[in-house]
Amino acid sequence: MHNTIKIFASVAVLCLSIGCKEDKSQKAEVGETAEKIEAPKTIEVDTTVIKEQPKDVTTPEGMVWVPGAVFSQGAVPQDKGAMEHEKPAHKVAVDGFFIDITEVTNDDFKKFVKATGYKTVAEREIDWEEMKKQLPEGTPKPHDSIMQPGSLTFKQAKSAVPNLYDFSQWWSWTIGADWQHPNGPKSSIKGKGNYPVVHIAYEDALAYCEWANRRLPTEAEWERAARGTHLTTTYSWGDEDTKLSEKANTWEGEFPVTNVETDGFGLRAPVKSYPANDFGLFDMAGNVWEWTNDWYNTNYYKELSTTYPVAKNPMGADQAYNERDPYAREKVMKGGSFLCNASYCASYRVSSRMATSLDSSLEHLGFRTVATPDMVRNSK
Repeated sequence: MHNTIKIFASVAVLCLSIGCKEDKSQKAEVGETAEKIEAPKTIEVDTTVIKEQPKDVTTPEGMVWVPGAVFSQGAVPQDKGAMEHEKPAHKVAVDGFFIDITEVTNDDFKKFVKATGYKTVAEREIDWEEMKKQLPEGTPKPHDSIMQPGSLTFKQAKSAVPNLYDFSQWWSWTIGADWQHPNGPKSSIKGKGNYPVVHIAYEDALAYCEWANRRLPTEAEWERAARGTHLTTTYSWGDEDTKLSEKANTWEGEFPVTNVETDGFGLRAPVKSYPANDFGLFDMAGNVWEWTNDWYNTNYYKELSTTYPVAKNPMGADQAYNERDPYAREKVMKGGSFLCNASYCASYRVSSRMATSLDSSLEHLGFRTVATPDMVRNSK
């Protein structure tokens, strides 16, 4: 949803340009930048799925088994808030898998860092030569005073925001913000070990997965897990938006000015603060966005729905493409966050999906992991 490099550059010299972007006035010819989607080679018409957990495989600690199912991925007919890139709904067949009960927490990530010495993207020195490859030609180098490690943090507006497409009104590049300092260099995660880890870029999540013998979920797997037994509803608990405050950590009130905190929290909440879904999974709506492994491609749902009657274990688009920014290379994130509000995204809906660049790290973006039976067997 937000492009870290572009926001960083905007602090110094550029106009802000981040996810949910408005069309650019000088867009390159589509034929020069967009790569036509080819159907993922793993997709078949076979609709047989693994539903039961294999008897020879023990559930890994902190995970739960999600039974395989055939269901319609994407926007349901009664969802009036669905965006075009959530349509059309299309049939998928997903084998059963294990998934983390909660988002990866600060304590979880701390164990990984202690074991490996890993340094996240937000903590590393900035390489201008690498950064400028992703910016318009001729972009001047920002001053050294801001060419320092950091990440994007939320800033509450003091008055009503007239244009909800201008995300610079509530996002700020903050030097010293990272997973250990989620709100800036003076903040801390002390006493917050059970909060979801944030400021995690895509490669950070992959590094954790490799260490833990896990992987990121596909978008189809994530949606299967979030829906639980509610395969045809707008939310993971049904169609009643009146239950939002008790079910999820979101923004309540006038965004981004006033959060009345009916749900109990203004920013992130500890995991398990809200009821689990039917599969025992927490925070599949709200709290923090979660990475998936799928490339974001504006056309993917349409291409898939017209090519395959049922997609078996779909892995997402073969190549990234965002019609609003043809140069972007983005992954799909799911679930919404504590900043989601009905006035501009309502991304606590199960079918909601957003694009975010691989380098993006933000204070409302984390992840959870999955494991297949074979992965568990091979880890013994």
